[in-house]
Amino acid sequence: MDSLNKFLTISSNNILPAQGRLLISEPLMNDVYFGRGVILLAEHNDEGSFGMVLNKPLKQDFNDVVLNFPAFDGKLFLGGPVERNSLFFIHTIGDLIEGSKEIAAGYHWGGDINIVKDMIADGLLNSTNIRFSVGYSGWSPNQLGNEIKRNSWAVIPKLDKKLLTKSPESLWKNQVDLLGKDFNHWNNFPNDPNLN
Repeated sequence: MDSLNKFLTISSNNILPAQGRLLISEPLMNDVYFGRGVILLAEHNDEGSFGMVLNKPLKQDFNDVVLNFPAFDGKLFLGGPVERNSLFFIHTIGDLIEGSKEIAAGYHWGGDINIVKDMIADGLLNSTNIRFSVGYSGWSPNQLGNEIKRNSWAVIPKLDKKLLTKSPESLWKNQVDLLGKDFNHWNNFPNDPNLN
């Protein structure tokens, strides 16, 4: 395992975390929330960091878990280990949802849930422009920066305009490819290192 960790430590893209950037977990992170995870940072400041995992769909149908909601055609995702009994969402329709906050150009999070319900019922929101998660990912001040120094995460500074339409099953590999040739070896690690 030490040789694997040494191999991973040469992979660092030295890009700092910031609101609107993606975190890509290193391939050996063995965690139900973060293993091969892609996280969109919705906030990053002196008080800490907040984001949602984008590529961990739950097996249950959305409307079987989220009750009293109009029929929704998309999946429900595991957003992280914090507040797993609460619903969070990222969308690409901007200020049409009152109270939403801009993450980066083209991406917002949160807003008035009643407006969201009405827009789903009217066919204006679907799985191509909104992603729902139970729970979120959070870090205390300096915690995320320290994890990045330990090479637990690589950072992608620019968001793909069609991020929410990409297959969650291939999103981690797709984003690793965007990190460049210094990270190509990440795709060669097995999902379970014990099977190697």
